[in-house]
Amino acid sequence: MNQRLNVNIDHVATVREARKTIEPSIIAAAVICEHAGAHGITVHLRQDRRHIQDKDISLLREVVTTYLNVEMAATTEMVKIALAIKPDSVTLVPENPNEVTTEGGLDVASNFEAVSLAIKDLRDAGIFTSVFIDPEEKQIEAAKRAGAQQIEICTAEYADLTIGAKSSHSAGLERATEEIRRVRNAAQIAKNSGLIVAAGHGLTYRNVAALAVISEITEFNIGHNIISHSIFVGLNQAVKEMINAISNK
Repeated sequence: MNQRLNVNIDHVATVREARKTIEPSIIAAAVICEHAGAHGITVHLRQDRRHIQDKDISLLREVVTTYLNVEMAATTEMVKIALAIKPDSVTLVPENPNEVTTEGGLDVASNFEAVSLAIKDLRDAGIFTSVFIDPEEKQIEAAKRAGAQQIEICTAEYADLTIGAKSSHSAGLERATEEIRRVRNAAQIAKNSGLIVAAGHGLTYRNVAALAVISEITEFNIGHNIISHSIFVGLNQAVKEMINAISNK
């Protein structure tokens, strides 16, 4: 397996927050994922705190032994939290308070000042910085100018085209193939500009292999599909199956 797998465990916290109780444990989830072979743990500290809470980040920083990646908005509040906790990496993402989940990539070009200031503060503290963007050249160029060390390509469009009826329709297959080309092209542009490349959003056991062959992608961040599958097979097995899917086994 050439690519790393960071498991996003947000939805373990989603279940916990449905009852505002102490279970399921986000810490136990992180430990199980690591023991199953995950290369890192990803969580999204949203401004509305709908799932992951501030205390979760602090506890995870103490427990995670692989790699802790925290997704957050490029705001003063969030950067301050990151500087206090010091995760291994921070991925800057867009946020809409009315969204069900992240709806697309961060528009770095249009929010250049805020993003570049956040990146500077994070990098000055020794925190690795990534930005979650759509596979567009102008966003890659803006991310590079802003000082990001990595981009994470938003795969939402590709994922949407490979789910359900769309995945078996000829027009859907053609569009999905074109989206793979777009992701590959973006990954190549980013790598050639000196950026590390990650990818994620909506990826599943069934659709990740087509992107795993893109050698420029070094890391995948996958959550919902793994946590959903774990309801039936357990978290340990679910993580192992995703590692195998990425490895094309």
